[in-house]
Amino acid sequence: MRPDNSSSAGSGWLEISNLHSPELSVAQFSVRTGEIWCVLGQNDSGVSTLLSVLSRKDNGASVTSASFPEDLRLVSFSAQQQRYEYELRNDDSDYLDRLDPGTLAREFVGDYRGTLDLVGLFKLDHLLDTGYRQLSSGESRKLLMVEAITSGSRHLVFENPYDGLDVLSVKEFNQIIETLRDDGFNIILFISDPTDIPAWCTHLLWIEGGTIRDSGPVSQLRDRVMQTADDHTSWFHGEPLKPTTGEPSGGDELVRLVQGSASYGSRIIFQQLDLVIREGDHTLITGPNGVGKSTLLSVITGDHHSCYSNELYLFGRKRGSGESIWQIKEQMGIVSPALHRNHYIPGNVRQVILSGFFDSIGLYQKPTRAQYEHASIWLSNIRLEDQAATPFRRLSFGLQRLALIARAMVKMPRLLILDEPTQGLDAPNRQRLLHFLETVAATAPSTILYVSHRQDEYQSFFTQHVEMKMQ
Repeated sequence: MRPDNSSSAGSGWLEISNLHSPELSVAQFSVRTGEIWCVLGQNDSGVSTLLSVLSRKDNGASVTSASFPEDLRLVSFSAQQQRYEYELRNDDSDYLDRLDPGTLAREFVGDYRGTLDLVGLFKLDHLLDTGYRQLSSGESRKLLMVEAITSGSRHLVFENPYDGLDVLSVKEFNQIIETLRDDGFNIILFISDPTDIPAWCTHLLWIEGGTIRDSGPVSQLRDRVMQTADDHTSWFHGEPLKPTTGEPSGGDELVRLVQGSASYGSRIIFQQLDLVIREGDHTLITGPNGVGKSTLLSVITGDHHSCYSNELYLFGRKRGSGESIWQIKEQMGIVSPALHRNHYIPGNVRQVILSGFFDSIGLYQKPTRAQYEHASIWLSNIRLEDQAATPFRRLSFGLQRLALIARAMVKMPRLLILDEPTQGLDAPNRQRLLHFLETVAATAPSTILYVSHRQDEYQSFFTQHVEMKMQ
């Protein structure tokens, strides 16, 4: 489906009429100049179909008419993933015999002549000579926002812009949008959590169950939609939380990092960091974008080269003393932006969940009957049993994240490593995950290591809080 750019489609700068697909039906959606719309939809609402129409993707939807500007720019998780895969395909490190940084951050920045120093506001000025692949998930997200704003387009669409941003960056993003609004930019936000509706949003399109539930001024709808954030339906109804990696002995040391450090080339990510996690030490790690939270986790999981140059002990054994990476990962369950980025190979949802038993990206071994049945339980828990045979990459970002959460938890590992796991999740699924983790912390053999920017995820079951700071 391609946009019809004629001006006769309606009085708004964006007009969509009679959109129909198996996931979504929209009779009319119109946005006028001066209005800033938030499109609210849970992960299974069908809202991703509308997002794909605006991104000019052929998603099988039929549309009587669609009119929106050619210069419309979309910042989405899908666009972030596509850029990452592009950088991977063009990585010449093996041929250069050194790290190929790829596209530098400064090459993303256009020439917006407004009053904002966007690069400085987003704290990206010291990263302009850093390659895109070396940026953290939050930094790359902010960079794509800057690219869209400085591209010359006056029509911008952002998908869940607050996910992956620290508290200060959220505040700065809101200031930026308010300035852009006053400068005549036309903006639409897609969000999955009603608590993320910003004060400067004027109108709301509320999509639920594949259709428009309501639309109109935010002031008239805010109280109603906030009630949808209170769904505390639990996961795992009566299913026992049993480990598949051996019973814990109680109080064993799982992680010890002594004066730890990590870097990319000459850029120091963190240094002189001491960390000890014993069984039952459910640990929350916080800090601003780019401080090294995800890098710290990748050192622990063995996915960063600094795991060998540090004094690091995992499950009571010094790293690099003869153990294989598989011996380490069989005791871990992992959800992270990096793991999500790397799931670009073929495979359906059930296969992705089953791969958690083998710690592989892709399913290359035959699961046992018990493993198959346990994966089916998790498909039901996350309400994706009807999508079991659906190719993973055809799911929306939020539903992909649910599948990866199930992949990490399916074996109930000794160490459950969750790096911003709720990124892309709607409010009910966010609450279900947090309530489930509370159950895990109270009754299960897994110790939780959790990274988050959202203060509403700082749960009482965390017994240890590590706040990382910029170097």
